[in-house]
Amino acid sequence: MLDLTPEEWTAVALSLRVATVSTLVALPFGIAIAHVLARKEFWGKPLLDAIVLLPLVLPPVVTGYLLLVTFGRRAPLGAFLADHLGLVFSFRWTGAALASGIMAFPLMVRAIRLSIEAVDRRLENAAATLGANPFWRFLTITLPLTLPGIIAGMMLAFARALGEFGATLMIAGNLPGRTQTLSVAVYAAVQAGDDSTANVLVLVTSITCVVVLLAAGRLVPPRALTGLR
Repeated sequence: MLDLTPEEWTAVALSLRVATVSTLVALPFGIAIAHVLARKEFWGKPLLDAIVLLPLVLPPVVTGYLLLVTFGRRAPLGAFLADHLGLVFSFRWTGAALASGIMAFPLMVRAIRLSIEAVDRRLENAAATLGANPFWRFLTITLPLTLPGIIAGMMLAFARALGEFGATLMIAGNLPGRTQTLSVAVYAAVQAGDDSTANVLVLVTSITCVVVLLAAGRLVPPRALTGLR
């Protein structure tokens, strides 16, 4: 049995909550952008693709800082969301979910995009000749055939969100019981010289991520998980 304190179990529960919420909220946007990148040709498509992939190459602390200056209480957008919608991101668990979702978004989009590109366009064209409009074709043809890739993208995003550290620490901080996720708790344990707690938390995170990746690997070919064609 894992020998964790109630505070550390809270970090585990918060990490699962953050990863779940960030994945579910990002999913509709991930499907929409993946469909646009897979099926549409337009000016600026390479730029959109680059923006989607940007969190993979930017240092996480830079991403976290950009989120903080955009969604912080003193930022115009952050103040508007707080005053009119009651959404506060800075130094709240919602900020951790936002940061985790942004960092995991490229992996989700990539897996879904590859699955959409693998769908036979002739099936969609056949539905069009029978009078199906674009939305109905997507809903009845493309989406069901893409479902394994969507699930795999969700699992990859969940695993990435579960281990997010830099961006989360920047916007949500390290408040035990409130914003301290698993990765932040590991950092705090190492800083405090508590190697035993750090080892257990690392083990919990690693096992969870491995289980998620193994499950995702059974749903789609490895190329959909690695982003290779």
